[in-house]
Amino acid sequence: MKYIWQHENWPQFTWKSDLLLPLISHARQSQGRLLSKVGGLGFQLSQEAQARILTEEAVKTSAIEGERLNRASVRSSVARHLTRISHHISAASADSASSASSDSVGHAQHTAKYASHGLGRLPRIQSGLGALATKSDEKCGLGLPAGGLPAASRHVDGLVEVLLDATVNHHKPLTALRLKHWRAALFPTGHSGLSRIRVGNWRSIDPPMQVVSDPIGREKIHYEAPPGKKVEEEMKQFLIWWKESLRHEEGLLRSGLAHFYFVTIHPFEDGNGRMARVLTDMALAQDEKLATRYYSLSSQIMEDRSSYYDVLEECQKGKGDVTRWLQWYLDCYCRSVEGAEKLIADVLAKAEFWQRSSTFELNARQCKVVNCLLDAGRGGFEGGLTTRKYVSMARVSRATAFREISDLVKKDVLRQNPSKGRSVSYDINWGT
Repeated sequence: MKYIWQHENWPQFTWKSDLLLPLISHARQSQGRLLSKVGGLGFQLSQEAQARILTEEAVKTSAIEGERLNRASVRSSVARHLTRISHHISAASADSASSASSDSVGHAQHTAKYASHGLGRLPRIQSGLGALATKSDEKCGLGLPAGGLPAASRHVDGLVEVLLDATVNHHKPLTALRLKHWRAALFPTGHSGLSRIRVGNWRSIDPPMQVVSDPIGREKIHYEAPPGKKVEEEMKQFLIWWKESLRHEEGLLRSGLAHFYFVTIHPFEDGNGRMARVLTDMALAQDEKLATRYYSLSSQIMEDRSSYYDVLEECQKGKGDVTRWLQWYLDCYCRSVEGAEKLIADVLAKAEFWQRSSTFELNARQCKVVNCLLDAGRGGFEGGLTTRKYVSMARVSRATAFREISDLVKKDVLRQNPSKGRSVSYDINWGT
């Protein structure tokens, strides 16, 4: 049996356009609907949506590879990075305004200054974000406060930086050095689990890179990547394709092809799946000409992980026809975008709630608990809020919890759920 890269036509991919056109049309409609909703969010809500998506993407792209990240730690890293971006953009805007006479040249030089400094080993990132959240926004959970969240590890920070660099700086050239820097950021200790790995370089000649399952001694080989001695040349061709395809390939198809092409080469010892998904996000950012992601492909891939690996294996054992992969990918994309519409609706519901509740004061503990309920969405806080849960979340006595819950009910922030036996629970008073 030959793998796809062993055929003479590699890497000339083919597909059946008549089967893909309806999927592309549906995907574009879903994309347009989501971006239209995003356009009406405003800065603070847009930033909140971005933070949620970026957190979800980091958690799920790791989960696909069997790695579980602490969500609160990821959220902390996301908040700090987006806040730093906001500082840079605010400073750039202020400098630009004070030197209006030198207009575009001065602004470009100032902006370039931030891009030239490193975030660790990565370029410093920028985006179109505006001013920082106000204190009232932070109270309402619509800004990006990191206070009270656990500190992020170097590993988590590296992953967040890579995800941001790929999308915020999507317009910058993709080079072998940039890819190697991303890979190094994903493995800051030089280890994958207990194994020492080559960080910042392509994989070596030996041993063969295989995707296997089942216990040792009964392994099933699903795929074997090109030998290490061919990786450098394969990646040169990939980077040429990446640059040239931007001009002539349909954007959504290009993002799916980039994912398949990269993961088929498997240029690193570990982290190839995560890197492929980062490149997919970058290709989508280039297609949309947006530095911000409002949907998480990794979340949808995680839900369909079994079929994801099945369709990759099927096409990697083929002769170059990747129609089945692109069908799967476009369907996954559509479901990812449609799922993001709920997130946008939740962000809007949260903002509308705080707007209705702006006439009274809540203490920090009450805000924290209420935001947890809002983030869970309608009916999403399992079992409702109880006095016991309030004690745990706010770290207060039972008497204080009862008093603060009663205050929230009195202010119409909470409502008591229909009684079920002796248990009393509460939910947000959503107003409808």
